This record gives sequence, C-alpha cells and structure tokens, in this order.
Amino acid sequence: MRDGIVFDIQHFCVDDGPGIRTTVFFKGCPLRCVWCHNPEGLSGKPQLFYSVASCSVCQACAAVCPNACHRFVDGTHTVDFSSCVACGLCVDACPNEALRICGKCMTVEEVLSEVMADRPFFETSGGGVTFSGGEPMLQADFVCELAKRAKEKGIHVCMETSGFCTEDDLRRVSRYVDLFLFDMKHDSAERHKRLTGVDHFPILENLDLLKRLEKSVVLRCPIIPNCNDHRSYYLFIARLANQMSNIQAIHIEPYHPFGVDKYAAIGRTATYDRREMASSERIKEAAELIRSHTNTAVLIT
Repeated sequence: MRDGIVFDIQHFCVDDGPGIRTTVFFKGCPLRCVWCHNPEGLSGKPQLFYSVASCSVCQACAAVCPNACHRFVDGTHTVDFSSCVACGLCVDACPNEALRICGKCMTVEEVLSEVMADRPFFETSGGGVTFSGGEPMLQADFVCELAKRAKEKGIHVCMETSGFCTEDDLRRVSRYVDLFLFDMKHDSAERHKRLTGVDHFPILENLDLLKRLEKSVVLRCPIIPNCNDHRSYYLFIARLANQMSNIQAIHIEPYHPFGVDKYAAIGRTATYDRREMASSERIKEAAELIRSHTNTAVLIT
C-alpha cells in the first residue's frame, strides 16, 4: 500500500465529531463545489501555496526556482503555478514563510503517531480522530488501514465524507468507522450536478447503504446563499432524517467566506466569491423549519 497524501492535521478540534478530536485532512476530491472552503484539498497532489500578505518581495524564491515560476515586475510577485513541480526549494528559501507545500506523503504509522499524541484528550473528552478533506474516500485503501489501526488502539473514528465513492469502498471502510459526518448539499439532482460537478444519486445510495449497515450518521448541511438556501432543501433534509433511523442529528453549517482568498494562493479563481457570512437570521429560520418537520436534533454548528 502506498503512502497517503495529507494536507493538514489539526489538533484540539471540537466541531468534527464528539469530544476533542484530531482531524486529518486528505488531499483530493471528486466534487467541485462552487463554494468549497478548502480548495487546497481539491487536487490529489502536493502543490505550492503562496500567501501574498506575508511576502516581502525579497526575490529569494526566484533565485532558487528551477522552473522560473516566481516572477517580479514593478515590485509585484506573481507565481506561474502551471510550471511548478512542488519541489519545495522556494519554500526553504523564503524568509517570511509566505510559501509552503500543501500536501505531504505520510505513512499510516506517521499519521497514527500524530493522532496518538492526543490520546489523553480523547480519553477525558470522549473524542478521537476524524478523517476529512478533500474527500478521504479517494484514498480508501490508506484510510481503511488507518481507521483499522486506530480502532485496534481503542480510538473513536469519525469520517467526514461527501458520500461520493464506490459502494465496495464504503462498505469496507465502514467496518472501522464509528460515526459518519455525511454531507448533503442539495435536494435537486440537476442543481446538485451544476453546483458540485457530480450526480447526487450515488450519494443517496451510499447514505441508504449506511442505513442498511446500521452505521451512525450525522447529516451535515451547508447553507449557501443563492445556492441551496430554500424551503425544498430544508424539507428534503427533514424527510431523510425521518426515513433513516441511523441519523443521529442534523448539523446546519452556515456559509463563511474564509476560503475565498485560498483560491488565489494556489493559482485558482473562486467561482463563488461572496465575502459576507450567511445571515444568522436566515440560518435560524432554516433550522426552525427543519425542526418543525422532524424529531431529529438540529444543531447550528
């Protein structure tokens, strides 16, 4: 089994499952949600990340780059991301940490070592490890082995997933997952395809599979202004919860703009560049509407 590719490991997380958790973010995603707040997780390969606010225009990066990716014109630093091979020489040369490589090859043992360092916090809070991304199921073999090893050590395992994966992979990985944080992004097949780039039928089929496997699920529902913030979506979420006894809760996730600037940092353009938070009043109305149609707990996260 080859190594996994991870772009971040965050410690002391409290919104990624019960208790205090260590969240492992895997590179690569089959979806292209227009509102994606982790665009650095879309590509499955390591890539350069450039923070313009930290750059002093010292040109140290240009002096070492073998592909002339770094260019300076009239005091402005631009990056030709298409020529970058993520060698990391510029990262080492930068005195201001304005450059970094997003994505690192890691073994199961390396990831597990970072996770296990937080074990005392898991034990006191009822926490554990959460796999996120990107889409962790794109690295199903690696994630399956990592989850298995975590369970052998008595660690609670959560997985945040879009549900867009093969049934065989989901069935295999689910043996070692205690709780699925399952994204449900839209009720309309046509708009789901337009806004995320993929059909939602395989996602619904995999949600049903988790029901048949009696796996615990929390539905995660992003509320994106002008995309899915409408009554039919909220009623759809309530119906799913009513139809599936394994759904423990519904988490409403209001849109935030914190990922917008990340697109430029990896050489991409944000297709949904709203700078305002989702309206708190609108979010409360959505939660109340869902609550009025289901007995499943509805939380705003």
